[in-house]
Amino acid sequence: MGDLKLHIKNIRKNILKMVANASSGHPGGSLGAADILGVLYFEYMDINEDNAAGVDRDRFVLSKGHASPVLYATLYEKGIFKGDLMTFRQIDSKLQGHPNMNYVDGVDMSTGSLGQGISAAVGMAMANKLSKNDHRVYAMLGDGECAEGQVWEAAMAAAHYKLDNLCVFLDLNGLQIDGNTVDVMDSRPLDKKFEAFNWEVIHIDGHNLDEIRAALDKAKEVKGKPTLIFANTIKGKGVSFMENNYAWHGVAPNKEQLAQALEEVEAM
Repeated sequence: MGDLKLHIKNIRKNILKMVANASSGHPGGSLGAADILGVLYFEYMDINEDNAAGVDRDRFVLSKGHASPVLYATLYEKGIFKGDLMTFRQIDSKLQGHPNMNYVDGVDMSTGSLGQGISAAVGMAMANKLSKNDHRVYAMLGDGECAEGQVWEAAMAAAHYKLDNLCVFLDLNGLQIDGNTVDVMDSRPLDKKFEAFNWEVIHIDGHNLDEIRAALDKAKEVKGKPTLIFANTIKGKGVSFMENNYAWHGVAPNKEQLAQALEEVEAM
């Protein structure tokens, strides 16, 4: 537990440093997803620096691709990406604003056009079934992203093909770039919608490491249908002036704000 908490703290620090250095990026949703990716990459997925370039392993698709800083920081913390995180969003950098699978080992799908990542994850899970590959496929959806119709086409297909090797986290922080998700496009009740599409739905606090673990363990036992982990999270988690503030969806902190943010994350 101690090492995992340190890994997650480092991930959050690097998210902040990357975005601040680039003066561009999406810190809020990245910080909110750090606990989930920390548990996935350090305790559940069998990905490491030796197998990251291949597909004979568990795979993860960040469907909310604008939160690329959390994926890059996690791959760096895991020792898979060995380059310079501070090249994030720089000209000719491998670390583009949205993940590009052609440039970074461990990035399993190029994402950013919302709704498409979940469809790719469904395809990966189906391919594993057809090829008798027992590895699991994980993905993360944003709640604002669920206003995309393609999400529901993917949900329908995953249930139809009984993809019990697919586990999707719904990062439910209630905010998107223009404000509250219920004001921009009220998609509630998302949990009931996925249940109606014949998914197993598990509710958790997305910052409680034990609840994340328990949900992942339960998902492995589900047979005949995919699993959605309905994770309540806080956008900007760990930084007081970013928490639950949609203005920090896609804004970089200045030098003074970065210093305060790093102090607060260190104290978590």
